[in-house]
Amino acid sequence: MPEPGTTAVVIVLPDAAPLLEAAWRIDPVLVRRGVPAHVSLLYPFVPVSALTGQDEKVIRSLAASFPAADVLLEELVTASGFVGVTVPELQPMVDAFRARWPAVRPYKGRFGERPAAHVTVAMGADDPAVASHVRAAMDSLLPLRTRATTVQLVVLTEEGWRPRFTAPLGGPDGR
Repeated sequence: MPEPGTTAVVIVLPDAAPLLEAAWRIDPVLVRRGVPAHVSLLYPFVPVSALTGQDEKVIRSLAASFPAADVLLEELVTASGFVGVTVPELQPMVDAFRARWPAVRPYKGRFGERPAAHVTVAMGADDPAVASHVRAAMDSLLPLRTRATTVQLVVLTEEGWRPRFTAPLGGPDGR
């Protein structure tokens, strides 16, 4: 379980909110408070106490180097306690952010060196019946089209995840 001060860099996918809402209706514990539907670029990132202005500048610059993108969420993936949807269209962006900070091991290495770009729908669905309910709810919502337009740096606080800043993909005009 992450501690307050943990940070992450994520691609926000607001139109994918119904996926998280469906999992929350099954069991609120499955969904992280304060984080919208997203694809993680770097998690965990630099602790908030060690963040520098240079880190923020590079995040903004990398975000600006990628155009906003339409994505199709359709492939459901499950693992022990995990339900998610892959987002292959965003893998090049995920790879670029990870290459810029090679010392940051995605998910602390829990899912290998290069975990696939994905939206986490539910974590902690260890009861097979709960996981089955989440998968069934996803079947009724997929495929889902959405648009990636922003990157956020988020920080875990005592009250949940909170955005520190948002950077548009494609620069200030979002192209």
